[in-house]
Amino acid sequence: MIQYPLAVGGILTRVIESGAGGPLVFVHGLGARADRWRGTVETFGREGFRAIAFDLPGHGFATKGGELPYSVPFYAECLRSVLDALGIGAVFVVGTSLGGHVAAAFACGAPERVRGLMLVGAVGLVPLGREAAEAVRRNVRLTGRADIDAKLRFVLADPAHVTPDLVEEEWRVNNSPGAAEAFERLGDYLVAEIDAHNVLERLSALRGCFPIRLVWGSEDRPVPASIGEEAAKRLELPPPAIIAAAGHAPYLERPSEFAAELRSFLAAARAGRGA
Repeated sequence: MIQYPLAVGGILTRVIESGAGGPLVFVHGLGARADRWRGTVETFGREGFRAIAFDLPGHGFATKGGELPYSVPFYAECLRSVLDALGIGAVFVVGTSLGGHVAAAFACGAPERVRGLMLVGAVGLVPLGREAAEAVRRNVRLTGRADIDAKLRFVLADPAHVTPDLVEEEWRVNNSPGAAEAFERLGDYLVAEIDAHNVLERLSALRGCFPIRLVWGSEDRPVPASIGEEAAKRLELPPPAIIAAAGHAPYLERPSEFAAELRSFLAAARAGRGA
């Protein structure tokens, strides 16, 4: 596996990449970074895919600060630009949480480039609502060590995953230069505009253009599995694949089970059976 900086449209990001073959891109969520996908990237890089994750602007080692127009459409365009810069055309896309919203928005804007779409504990399918958006805005701006520890314990079902090293790394990255300004602007976007960018109707109109699978952790607290169930009904999809004893990050908490779900989805999509 390799990682390297990549400049796209005047914005610097960091790419984590493994393997060669059919491209498979992973999009992280709010306050996270490409590293969350590291284990999954390694796994599928060994299994015949060109597996890629990258830092969204305002996160990880990407460009930060308050000058960028942080939003789902902006991030979907960043995803397109990264794929273009890497010479990737059609691709399997996996997105989690806010990254699921971004992945779905990209798919709606460029369905011809999407071989399959997996959404993991995704937002953007059911309206967030102002009260919930304001709570997320308050939460994303809390970046002290104790705050980081508490947030990770809320996101991950098993507190054993919340190690001192994870908390320290998260604290350092999310307090790096420009991070506070980025989170400030992102929080304002969540309250003012995110529900206007809901993708459910657009995805529904594209049903049949590419396979879609929803995946949820059974213990997801930030985005409960009931949201995935509602979205599946409205999209006329099978119920979400539920990963037991996992919270909002099943790919981290139950990597083998998550990999099995993704492997099954990719095999079905490649065989033309849908998902």
